[in-house]
Amino acid sequence: MNLKKTFAALAAAATFSAAVSADELSVAATPVPHAEILEFVKPMLAEDGVELDVKVFTDYIQPNIQVDQERMDANFFQHQPYLDEFNAGRGTDLVTVTGVHVEPFGAYSSKIDSLDDLEEGSVVAIPNDPTNGGRALLLLQKAGLIKLADESKITATPRDIAENPKDLDFKELEAATLPRILNQVDLALINTNYALEAGLNPSEDALVIEGSESPYVNILVARPDNKDSEAMKKLAAVLKSEAVKDFIMEKYEGAVVPAF
Repeated sequence: MNLKKTFAALAAAATFSAAVSADELSVAATPVPHAEILEFVKPMLAEDGVELDVKVFTDYIQPNIQVDQERMDANFFQHQPYLDEFNAGRGTDLVTVTGVHVEPFGAYSSKIDSLDDLEEGSVVAIPNDPTNGGRALLLLQKAGLIKLADESKITATPRDIAENPKDLDFKELEAATLPRILNQVDLALINTNYALEAGLNPSEDALVIEGSESPYVNILVARPDNKDSEAMKKLAAVLKSEAVKDFIMEKYEGAVVPAF
């Protein structure tokens, strides 16, 4: 009889443990604003029975690899064009759960106060990944500095530039390094998350910045096998709550814009 009770207790404990595990969610994120937003929603999720574990990464590669290899449940750092390019290039099958916010992309300089001050042969640094590099070139095209052979190509590189009146010298560098080399170039096109980390205020410091019509919505990403889990649905719902919208608008003052 005691043995039966012991087995029953062990079975109950195993069931309880599985239930707790099912309500744990690990998410890879870049520090600003993604990890900050996730830390903000952590208490709300806890009240709804989900324990959120946020792991911070400073690059754009590992968060996707970690999710694809099932080391993490989800990630929050990228936009759809980047995810599409990553899936195509790496053979992964990561999927969008929901869109959360837009980080308007901007151009910064420590040497000039206006794009009109760019001299012939000025050095311009852009991200070296296809989607963000293309995004930078599209912004410079919109500002009238260059013209691309295909004016809407989101994965454009400097080789796709058809007209470059000021003979700008483009340097393709890892996105995370761009704030650190700002004083070494004449202009740098920087993702807003890295700009914020470096103490730049996109709405004040950018010489040109994307408008609210930007298609680059930052997304919560998971695998096909777990994108519809109850814990993931709860995270997606809270990320699109009025509380998160208010948090984004108050904390980032236009540098990050809710996409809902």
